[in-house]
Amino acid sequence: MIHGPKTKNELRARRHNRIRAKVKGTVERPRLAVYRSNRFISVQLIDDTAGKTIAAAHGRDFKGPLSVQAKAVGAAIAEKAKAAKVTAAVFDRGGYQYAGQVKALAEAARAGGLTF
Repeated sequence: MIHGPKTKNELRARRHNRIRAKVKGTVERPRLAVYRSNRFISVQLIDDTAGKTIAAAHGRDFKGPLSVQAKAVGAAIAEKAKAAKVTAAVFDRGGYQYAGQVKALAEAARAGGLTF
């Protein structure tokens, strides 16, 4: 077995697994799961008990820099959550640091009326 530094993606996956062991989404409080790539940010509201996605928003629907895109995605998921009659969620940052795009998305979702 080789010890030593892992890749950035392997370290993120380990953090995400640690988070997922503790965070579960239900019908009343679905999991707000964030995924970030180099070009886009996306988010889903997931009911883990049924294994269904309630609502989703993706950054490709919005133009602009990544931080602006993240704010728009956060506002869009809050609107879609309201339409699905969801007011509260549990936040799953996907192993990403709570800063930058992830923070902008979370704050925009909170401003849109979603609580977590």
